[in-house]
Amino acid sequence: MTDYQKNIPIRLWAEDDRPREKLLLKGKRALSNAELIAILLGSGSREFSAVELSKRILEDSRGKLKELSRQSVADLTRTKGIGPAKAVTLIAALELGNRTSMEESLNRKKVSCSRDVYSFFRPLLQDSSYEEFWILLLNRGNKILSSICISQGGLSGTVADPKKIFKTALENYAASVILCHNHPSGNIRPSDSDIRLTQKLKKAGSFLDLPVVDHIIIGENNYFSFADDGLL
Repeated sequence: MTDYQKNIPIRLWAEDDRPREKLLLKGKRALSNAELIAILLGSGSREFSAVELSKRILEDSRGKLKELSRQSVADLTRTKGIGPAKAVTLIAALELGNRTSMEESLNRKKVSCSRDVYSFFRPLLQDSSYEEFWILLLNRGNKILSSICISQGGLSGTVADPKKIFKTALENYAASVILCHNHPSGNIRPSDSDIRLTQKLKKAGSFLDLPVVDHIIIGENNYFSFADDGLL
């Protein structure tokens, strides 16, 4: 994009350079990340085109979509020209991408090891700026029945109610349960409270004949497995 294009509306660009027209003519793979984001934004500001705004958003995320997906509405609206409506649209699109990855995993997954669980939850949890506690419900063949969010918390923790966990598992006719939560700090080592909760849930699961087979903690590009580490 030339300096001239930065200062004029996209509608006045050459047709091949406009993101929407470029997608129609050449397909989605021909567009840069900034051009795809520009389509979501819909319009620019008085000072910048939608593509230039998109580039500024990406610059604030070090050019990485993973970093961008962590941004809140408040974070995004710090960029001049991005209001709440544009920020919400962008966040929704990125979340749909995360959910698409999870749907693909759900349709094909049979859990055979801790890395399978990590691969399933990673798109959802590794970019979250607050702690979330999920359960993965399996049938007797270790195939995934469903994944359910039990609770969401703040930066330092969340509450996982054992009654809600096992009620949900029983209602979905699960044969076993895998626990999973993230550490927004990136540190994957379990806290004392993580260990106590896991042991409590393991004991309750044994009583109900609904075993807790693992507890995965997800950090940034890494994970911890209670089962692999001999803590379950």
